[in-house]
Amino acid sequence: LEMGGSSCLFACQAAKLGLRVAVLGRVGDDDFGRLAVRRLKECGVDTRQVYVDPDLKTGLGIALCVDDDRAILTYVGSIAALHREDVSESLLASARHLHYGSFFLHTGLRPHAPEILQRARALGLTTSIDTNWDPTERWNSTLGAALAHANLVFPNEQEALRIAGRTDLEQAVAWLQARGARLIAVKQGAEGTTAYDGRQRYTCAVEPAPPGGDSVGAGDSFDAGFLAGWLRSASVPQCLKIGCRCGRAVASAAGGLQGQPTWDEIDPGLDG
Repeated sequence: LEMGGSSCLFACQAAKLGLRVAVLGRVGDDDFGRLAVRRLKECGVDTRQVYVDPDLKTGLGIALCVDDDRAILTYVGSIAALHREDVSESLLASARHLHYGSFFLHTGLRPHAPEILQRARALGLTTSIDTNWDPTERWNSTLGAALAHANLVFPNEQEALRIAGRTDLEQAVAWLQARGARLIAVKQGAEGTTAYDGRQRYTCAVEPAPPGGDSVGAGDSFDAGFLAGWLRSASVPQCLKIGCRCGRAVASAAGGLQGQPTWDEIDPGLDG
């Protein structure tokens, strides 16, 4: 039993990499919610914007991992309980970057996602999106409009293909770029990652993770690693390298949190 959730795992990894991080969300007044808040605090994440709602049950995911295959069964619960009015101007203005995780699960926010990201950009924030999987597999949403307001987009390869309705990755990336996505880092599991900035294509290979891990949260830690480098003005190849080191470390352990490295442990060779 461990804290999960794309945004929460991302937040914990980002905090371990030296960023000051806050999470906006809701949990129920139950043991799962208390575990989530406790883990966030232990990792150095600001939880003042995580609201406890006694009328909700905390969202729960059950990860089924066999060899190199994985499925996650999700009870949405409090995950979908955020709404437009929860994303206040004062909260946005307090940050320099907004990361929008689990795009398709946040059904209360999804109709307003383009506006929220646009507001953030108008206040001077940079922004990123991790789409994650669409459990309905419809892939029709406000994502296309939201991409125009995202500096960074972090799909995995299967998500990119389905979002774009393509069978070829290069064509899927072209579709995302046509909607305004500026820098796209596509996660490809054990094959590493490929990034596209509209001018150039970059790749980063990874060594196979040692046995014993379950890969849960590896993509979220990749996102945080990439962003930690990007906010320190690292080059795209450097950002990929940092992200891949974080993702591999997490894939080497079980549960999503245990393998998350610190900035010193990944030794990126950057100042700050």
